[in-house]
Amino acid sequence: MQTEGMAGWAQRMGAGGEAAWPQAGVSPREEGGRQIERWPFSVRIAQGQADLAKVIEIRHSAYARHLPEPMCAAFRRPEASDTAAGTYLLLAESKLDGSPLGTMRIQTNEAAALMLESAVELPFWMQGRRLAEATRLGVTNAVSGRLVKTALFKAFYLLCLQRGVDFMVIAARSPVDRQYVRLLFQDVFPGMGGVPLSYAFNLPHRVLYLDVRRVRELWEDARHPLLDFMCHTEHPDLRLGQAR
Repeated sequence: MQTEGMAGWAQRMGAGGEAAWPQAGVSPREEGGRQIERWPFSVRIAQGQADLAKVIEIRHSAYARHLPEPMCAAFRRPEASDTAAGTYLLLAESKLDGSPLGTMRIQTNEAAALMLESAVELPFWMQGRRLAEATRLGVTNAVSGRLVKTALFKAFYLLCLQRGVDFMVIAARSPVDRQYVRLLFQDVFPGMGGVPLSYAFNLPHRVLYLDVRRVRELWEDARHPLLDFMCHTEHPDLRLGQAR
């Protein structure tokens, strides 16, 4: 299947000042019949206090670009959810100097209800299903930020496959929500509009989901430009291990 290259997608979706998901990085190459792409950074699950400090550093830096200091000051320290059971902190860090480049928190409902459920009642078709909510996404403001963000999303997707998650769930403000729609996320509450979230300063967020078991089929049917990146390319710098 022919798909649009990463550079072309970044150029097209980046028009008009909107942040796109991918950014051209190291071109994939064939190795032993496999398509492999290496990054100038790694993505893994954070472990220990040193990693947590890096997560906090990049998270605060990212949110400080969009929120006034009184609101983002809380991001200078860890949150209770960061170390809760069933939660995974993704950390992207530079291979050059180990500096943090991006982070995402993934909370599953393996041990407790999602944070989202403290703000809104999920529909009946989600009840009793395995869910994973991505929150606290933050990436560097450097040119590599788009590729880092796309790599974090791939890690989110692969972790959900690994953990047997049924639905990936996100809550996003406008215009960031459009990035997820481009990834074929759908509204959990069609026509409802923004939902104020108590854990996000009561700001209105659009709640979206993606069916983990059908996502590859959806991307293939849509000839999605990220299909090769997500499903057909190996990324040795993405190291999840066996998440527990």
